[in-house]
Amino acid sequence: MRRAIEFAHQDTAGPFGCVIVKDGAIVGEGNARVFETKDPTAHGEIVAIHADAQKLGAHDLSGCELYKISVPCPMCSAAVYWARISKLYYDRVPEDSAKHGFDNVTLARELAKPVHERTMPAERIPELHTEALAAYQQYVQKSGHVQKVTGSV
Repeated sequence: MRRAIEFAHQDTAGPFGCVIVKDGAIVGEGNARVFETKDPTAHGEIVAIHADAQKLGAHDLSGCELYKISVPCPMCSAAVYWARISKLYYDRVPEDSAKHGFDNVTLARELAKPVHERTMPAERIPELHTEALAAYQQYVQKSGHVQKVTGSV
């Protein structure tokens, strides 16, 4: 956790440093790169997950633990689940971060709503259902499996 705090102090995009550990060794770490890369998804957790996956040569990061000074934002939380990271360590909760101008509480509430009730207009296109379904079926047929998000973060 101290390494994550150190990264948070170094991060020019905000206190978003992140460290990923497996078997007691750091396998991924990162700071937010949003401004320098002009990539809104380049949060510290995403950068660290990319580094970890490259180092381990796998997309499944089961057995890894993530250290960050605050609970990850909704996007990064989803990435943590998709990566199957086994445990999250943190100190600050979203309400604490909101007091400092990082309001993930509002975004989390928005994402908790059904897609048609969110502030961003969204429209389902049912007349293309068969074509969209065929893409999923083709993938399952070729790969022989269906990937499920699991984990205990």
